[in-house]
Amino acid sequence: MRLSIWPSASQPYAGILEVARHAADTGWDGVYIADHFMPNLPIGQRPETPMLEAGSLAAALGAAIPRVRIGTLVYGNTYRHPAVLANMAATVDHITGGRFVFGVGAGWQVNEHHQYGIDLPPVKQLLDRFVEALQVWHGLLRTPTTDFTGEYYQLTGAVCEPKPVQDPLPILIGAKGEKRMLKVVAEYADLWNTWGLPDTIAHKSRILDEHCATVGRDPRAIGRTAQALVVADGPLPQHLPVPVYGGSASEIARTVDGYRAIGLDELIIPDGLLGTGAERLKALDTIQAVVRS
Repeated sequence: MRLSIWPSASQPYAGILEVARHAADTGWDGVYIADHFMPNLPIGQRPETPMLEAGSLAAALGAAIPRVRIGTLVYGNTYRHPAVLANMAATVDHITGGRFVFGVGAGWQVNEHHQYGIDLPPVKQLLDRFVEALQVWHGLLRTPTTDFTGEYYQLTGAVCEPKPVQDPLPILIGAKGEKRMLKVVAEYADLWNTWGLPDTIAHKSRILDEHCATVGRDPRAIGRTAQALVVADGPLPQHLPVPVYGGSASEIARTVDGYRAIGLDELIIPDGLLGTGAERLKALDTIQAVVRS
């Protein structure tokens, strides 16, 4: 099971770089960056935490950090035209020498769209647009020339050159919706990601397998990745909107064993509850020791 770190983009670049370098130097497998411009807050509430832009961070980390895979978790489709994003992804793959993971999602965060005047359509249209974008990415990144006539995107003799170093560049889809989004994963993804503890991931993974059978795809062709917040030492916070585990090395080990038992391919560790500075680096070492044991 691969092990990757997910440093928050709401901290100074120096902190992100410190975490990424430590992970690369101590045997971790990857570094992921989220694509948001501000924290998720109600409309009208001013964000107090700055947030760095994902594409720029991916390129910077790709140039500065050796060996590990660099990925986005995940680019929101509504924020950039898919042809522009395809060129960005191919460029980062060249910067990294073929280590980029192209993580994408439909987009969802309301306050970002509201503040920037970016259209956030109803769910059906949002997902229809995302499916068209996936077709555009498959075309631009994997074929010489792309013609596409959709409701949302139109391409004429379109090229994306140079192509990525990786052939194909792995496309990771962030998705939790069981009826439609996991079917989209079955059709278009090389990797799948969602939040969840082992029981949730096992349940959704079984549904993904069923969608793979429906579309005629080998489920083993899609890597499974997941994350939850981790506490390395201390009590677990209550009433968080995302899952959390840990509190001690033994509790981390118990949950990691659960992920391993369901066949998870990659465990991703957000750094949001791991502290800062030396405390955070010590927590990374504790988690790595548990996972590698």
